[in-house]
Order: sequence, then C-alpha cells, then structure tokens
Amino acid sequence: MTSDSEDPNDDVQYHLEVSEDDVADSVLLPGNPERVEKVVDYWDDHDIVAEHREYRTATGTHDGTPISVTSTGIGGPSAAIALEELARVGADSFIRVGSCGAIQEEASIGDLVITTGAVRQEGTSKEYVREDYPASADHRIVSALVAAAEELGYDYHLGVTCSTDSFYAGQSRPGFEDFEASGSDERIAALQEAGVLNFEMEAATILTLANLYGLRAGAVCTVYANRVTGEFRTEGERKAAKCASLAVSYLAEMDAAVEEADADGWHAGLSIDR
Repeated sequence: MTSDSEDPNDDVQYHLEVSEDDVADSVLLPGNPERVEKVVDYWDDHDIVAEHREYRTATGTHDGTPISVTSTGIGGPSAAIALEELARVGADSFIRVGSCGAIQEEASIGDLVITTGAVRQEGTSKEYVREDYPASADHRIVSALVAAAEELGYDYHLGVTCSTDSFYAGQSRPGFEDFEASGSDERIAALQEAGVLNFEMEAATILTLANLYGLRAGAVCTVYANRVTGEFRTEGERKAAKCASLAVSYLAEMDAAVEEADADGWHAGLSIDR
C-alpha cells in the first residue's frame, strides 16, 4: 500500500501544479514551454494557470470551445508525467503538438505529419505495457486533425511515426565526434522501407498511455528536417499549433453529433446529408 508521503494524487498535482478547475477536457501537448505562447495566439482568450519546471499550462477558449495547453519538455518520461497528472484532474483528450524529422522524401519542410500510430522505439511506454501493445491514435482525433488541416489548406501526411528516446543516436544521427550507434543505418533504412514517416520523441508514450487509460490522443507535428534531402529549417512552426487548436473545436462538434445521434461512436455518416 502506498503511504501518504508517496501518493502523488493530491488536489494540486505534484509536477504540473494544476488542479481540477485549471484545465479543459482537451489539452494540447507541445514540448517546448516557449511554444505555449505561440499556441494560445490562435485562441479567443487564455490565462496561464500554472508554471513549474518544464511544465507550463494555459487554459482558454478557441472558437468558443474550452481548451488547454501544457508543455511536456523533451521525451517520453516527462510527457508521461504530464498526461498522468492532467488525466487526474479531468482531462480526457490529448494532442501532441510539435516538430519532427521526416524520413520519407515526400514530407517536405513545413508540411504537417498527422500520426495514425507510432513505433515504440522509446522506453517509457515499455514500463507500462508489453512491447507488442500498439501505440494507436484515436480515430476521432485523427479525423479532426485532418479536417482542420484541410480547412487551413496545409499540406499534410497521414501515417506512422517513430518515437525515440534520443535525438541523436536513436534517430540514426551521428553523435559527438561522429559517434555512430551500432545498426544505425540499418535501423533507419528498415523504418523507411516500412513506410514510417517521421521521427519525434513523445507520440508513442502519449498514445500508449491514453489507450491504456481509456482516454483519447493524437499527434500533429511540423516537419523541420528531411533526412532524405538533407534539409533542416524551422519553417511553418505555428502550423501544428493552429491545426491542433482548430481540431479541438472540430472534436467538440463531433462529440455533440455522436450524442445527438445516440451513436456508439463518431463515423462519417453523421456528417453526410442523405
């Protein structure tokens, strides 16, 4: 039995310093705390409700829809803490918002990658569940992200992401003094052959934990680097944030349509006039 001194389930969460009244049901999850201000630029209003370590949280509305954003820092361990504590104060839908490196030539700098599932090449999710458990994105969130990207006129790619624990060796990049991890070339070639679109560092953890807890999650990232063409530019930085914010508004409409139709889940037929 866990003693009181080890119980993280206080009214105010230990790492995020948020409580139940601080966050909306839907939360965007960028890595960099500095991105929070860029995310809320597209909202109707917002307040910074907490700031501790790498975690900065703001809550407001987008097109009248309640929405929050919490930065997670870099990698699966800190992203898992964010999702755990946000879930404990009532959040149930999460969208990873970030940047990525494409490993397919067609994913150009500035394009979006909308994740349908993730290769779990990180370690955090393995501490929760067996390695062959899938890290799959919620279909309703994926559909909302696609609808948002279409409305905004953004070029996007839909498919599988690879999440890693290392920006360098784990993504088959050279390390200090050109150190190269064993099997590095073979690893990236195998992922490319399998049609994996991109590297990033948080999606697999977020998707896995959300599925385990009966929550919803997805991910959208802007391409900053293309490993095939050798390009690297921070272009289109705000696209993912704008797409995800609009997707939350779409998600609210989809949820309302499901409830009105008394359906078991959202499907395309709910938006088709016959």
